[in-house]
Amino acid sequence: MVWTLPPLILHPFNERVPPSALLENSKAALMLSGLIPNDGSDERELRRRLLAGRCGEARMLFYLGKDLFRWMEQCTEWAAGIEELQPLELIDQSFARLLTSHSPGAVREKLARWGVSDYVPIFSRAVGLHAIFTAPPSVDSLTDEFLRNYHRYADALYQSWLDSLPSPVITDANFLFELYASGEYSKMLESQWGE
Repeated sequence: MVWTLPPLILHPFNERVPPSALLENSKAALMLSGLIPNDGSDERELRRRLLAGRCGEARMLFYLGKDLFRWMEQCTEWAAGIEELQPLELIDQSFARLLTSHSPGAVREKLARWGVSDYVPIFSRAVGLHAIFTAPPSVDSLTDEFLRNYHRYADALYQSWLDSLPSPVITDANFLFELYASGEYSKMLESQWGE
């Protein structure tokens, strides 16, 4: 049997960081590593820009994790209400694995259309960071070491969270879901209500 889960709805995060700032922070990382020529900035300024950029990335992942946790909780609640699924004892970790290891083809295709080709580390890091932070982290609350290597810490946090409870593995052979941007989902609902 194939079950259709609640849709995964992703909301925009309003960090008020212009794309040009993200680009400058990325350029700082490349300059520090010697991959592109220095623009005349001293090393301390480049490090500051790098860390500010990494903090911005971690904050965006935190907000994405918020959406992912909301969805996993909805799926867990949904599954608990279906008599045939109750013996599986599906939990948030089951749906996290589905998202990162067995996403339905339609979800992978949509992410590719959005320009997201390597979604697994993005989603897993978002879950890892949201599993430990109750609010988006500020640059003052994180060490330079964490910011420089937040992706490694987030990967380890995800794996630790995933392994914290035994959970059944489910796949897209039996569980499907759709992915929407919040604006897209709102428009779809409006059109359905208008009919």
